[in-house]
Amino acid sequence: MKIVSIQLAAGDGPKDENVTRALGLVDRAPEADLILLPEIWPCGFFSFGRYHAESESLGGPTVTAFKEKAVARNCCIHMGSLVVGEGDRYYNTSVLISAAGEVVASYRKIHLFGYQSDETRLLTPGSDVVVVKMPWGKCGLSTCYDLRFPELFRRMVDRGASFFLVTSAWPMARLEAWRLFNRARAHENLAYLISCNCAGTNGGTRLAGHSMVVDPWGRIVAEGSDDEDVVSAEIDPDLPIQVRAEFPALADRTLF
Repeated sequence: MKIVSIQLAAGDGPKDENVTRALGLVDRAPEADLILLPEIWPCGFFSFGRYHAESESLGGPTVTAFKEKAVARNCCIHMGSLVVGEGDRYYNTSVLISAAGEVVASYRKIHLFGYQSDETRLLTPGSDVVVVKMPWGKCGLSTCYDLRFPELFRRMVDRGASFFLVTSAWPMARLEAWRLFNRARAHENLAYLISCNCAGTNGGTRLAGHSMVVDPWGRIVAEGSDDEDVVSAEIDPDLPIQVRAEFPALADRTLF
């Protein structure tokens, strides 16, 4: 299985230019079964004043463009997240698209970030754990701050997940925590964790980059740099099954 994580530099540019540039990077990406993008890249996570005005529906132009791109590239695209409006509520929503151009899963970020952030004021938290069956295995979706809450990942494992797809806008100030949580969430659940984090500077905050592919043993298969980058890796999708059979720690859980 070939993976490409497009670690966009999240700037403060206009949404239409950001979408055009992201689509171009997908066009130029290496051959892949799965391409990932980061969190709220159309406007930038820290561009809080743009959230409501630039929100759209799952049937809007940004998702539609990436559905068409998935068909053109014949690969699945986890297009990261965008602000989706529904009535008077707004959600940080990540979207997974099949190679046939269908939205096969969407996830509303459960753990909104309130520290030096307006996300909790502007958005509504999701409530549903999302795991979806893909050609390579069952994938659980999560977003950025979710990484700090291991119980969410256990819930996904209980629903059969052996892959975690993480979209993020994690700041450089907490880079070491990012690297720790990527490895920990993978190894403690004997699952692959594939993340795509923003780089660059947005709203005066520098983003950390360092998108990662981590295997079920907690080993880093691939990792991005500090700057805009394309991270690629080839992995064995059967490895979680083999690791869980060899080292059956999940079967030894005691539920309190």
